[in-house]
Amino acid sequence: MEPATYAVDPRPTGPPWRRWEDVGEDAAARQGVYAPVYSVSFGARNRIVIAPGDSRSMALIPEKCEGYCRGVDGRAGPNLACEGCGRAVAIRMDDCGLWQTVWLEPDAVVRRPSALPTASPPDWGDLKQAGHRVPPVEPDGSWSRRWEAAVGVAMAHLVAATDNRPVTLPAGPVAELLGHAVGRYLPTGPGSRSVEPAGPGIRTSRPRPDVLLVPRHPLTGTPWRPSGDDGAVVPVDSGVWAYLAHPGETSPMPATGVLPEVVLRDDYPLPPHPRCALVPHHEAFQDTLVGLPAVRGPRLRGYRDTERFTGP
Repeated sequence: MEPATYAVDPRPTGPPWRRWEDVGEDAAARQGVYAPVYSVSFGARNRIVIAPGDSRSMALIPEKCEGYCRGVDGRAGPNLACEGCGRAVAIRMDDCGLWQTVWLEPDAVVRRPSALPTASPPDWGDLKQAGHRVPPVEPDGSWSRRWEAAVGVAMAHLVAATDNRPVTLPAGPVAELLGHAVGRYLPTGPGSRSVEPAGPGIRTSRPRPDVLLVPRHPLTGTPWRPSGDDGAVVPVDSGVWAYLAHPGETSPMPATGVLPEVVLRDDYPLPPHPRCALVPHHEAFQDTLVGLPAVRGPRLRGYRDTERFTGP
């Protein structure tokens, strides 16, 4: 989470956990889980996540600081208590391989106005601005963790939207950055579905592609849709989508003179390039796919039978 931001997860999260075999398919579906997983969360809905640096007046509960490696993972429930009253109010997570977050218990906190000036909410047009694009590569040459998670989520929606059929990606950033992920999760062969980005500033092709890659609203998370269109869409993190749809200048320094804009100058440091293809975060893929009712379809039975889902 960026400083001074928060998000709300409408799904049940955290303990108590119950084994799939003990819960049953219908009860799991009511919790938003539609494929067999090891365990199903029966924790609170609408937990609020913030950046750890934005938490105040909380202290760790020592007996609830279990973790797998070098941090805490919240397996025992709330591990942060209010310094004033001692009530358990949040879960701090910072173990290896986990995002560093603080999850507030919805029934233990109260929303208060901050008295700070309210910024104008972003609109769809803001996604076209260069500042909204999230580069896929970190300064150290590794793939962006945000991209790995976002692509994992998008691949789950793509598998569901295409009913596990082959797809054809458009040339350019979409094919270059998502091609390896598509090959990892979807079959090849005839009868492929066409996929293209769509959204603010993009004119949708005619005839309409089978699947549109659209941005989620950066504030509400609602997927963008063309007016009057009810076809298949795959929602994508707005910053990732903005880079795919509006990549902009490819050189770290603007080319001048007669050189085309897309030429990389060899007299300046080249941008970092990872040594391997972008691999989506597999847990993000699994977590998203089991939460989509489409996973119950007959053509997705292979995922239910072969994937070792670890839980939501």
